[in-house]
Amino acid sequence: MLVNFESLSNNSKVWVYQSNREFNENEIEIMLAKIEIFVAEWKRHGKGLKASYQIKYNQFIVLAVDEDYSKVSGCSIDSSVNLMKQFERAFNLDLTNRLNISFRNNNTINVVSLSEFKNFVKLGKITENTVVFNNMITTKDELSNNWEVTADKSWHKQFLAS
Repeated sequence: MLVNFESLSNNSKVWVYQSNREFNENEIEIMLAKIEIFVAEWKRHGKGLKASYQIKYNQFIVLAVDEDYSKVSGCSIDSSVNLMKQFERAFNLDLTNRLNISFRNNNTINVVSLSEFKNFVKLGKITENTVVFNNMITTKDELSNNWEVTADKSWHKQFLAS
């Protein structure tokens, strides 16, 4: 059952899929239509999930499920990953590569491989004050408070120069 994202409880489970590039208007239009249908029909063993979604910065797809209403299952998670894989094939995107890292450089969102990220740290292009996207977050509350943070407040800090 599709609900307004803001109406979901703060402990709702979230998944962030980051793209290797910005989506164009046509892609967004198609993705929004498909995601809306998917979320409205998303089920766990035949029971509808109270769920929602957001597209952030034309580059991140966020899916959310209120587990106070119904717990998500492995099969329902797999179905959401399959939707992302469909988008990857249709639009030549990379949405499921967890080794890509996103960070801000001024107002631009950059996506680089983990090895490139480490190299940028060595070169001083990424510091503790660089804003990164912590896609490891798992709740709506974390999305609001710990998703877009400086590198020193994220798991990324392990790569910062000491």
